Amino acid sequence: MHKKCMVIDLDETLVHSSFKPIPNADFIVPVEIDGTIHQVYVLKRPYVDEFLRKMGELYECVLFTASLAKYADPVADLLDKWNVFRARLFRESCVYYRGNYIKDLNRLGRDLQKIVIVDNSPASYIFHPDNANF
Repeated sequence: MHKKCMVIDLDETLVHSSFKPIPNADFIVPVEIDGTIHQVYVLKRPYVDEFLRKMGELYECVLFTASLAKYADPVADLLDKWNVFRARLFRESCVYYRGNYIKDLNRLGRDLQKIVIVDNSPASYIFHPDNANF
């Protein structure tokens, strides 16, 4: 039996990030922007390790973020100690619609009735609001 798919957002769902120094940052990730390296300070959300480990047992987990891969991929590498994410989708996989980056779950190629999305921003899943209710 195939597991249901849990689509998980990165920023403000699993982590909080800032270009300004954050005391006790969990990670500091160098990101190149316009030829200059910037340090991004990343704080993990409380209990994120336990959440990812448990969800990885129960679901096929997919990271889907509106962030750029050059930032989100290294953060996901540091965050995902258990190789929970079976796939990673970034900004280029989103649809730009009415000023927002929308996560079109059809792009996953899976049965929509077997997908749930966990995201802090309702605007990002406006194409599939029922998938956020579980």
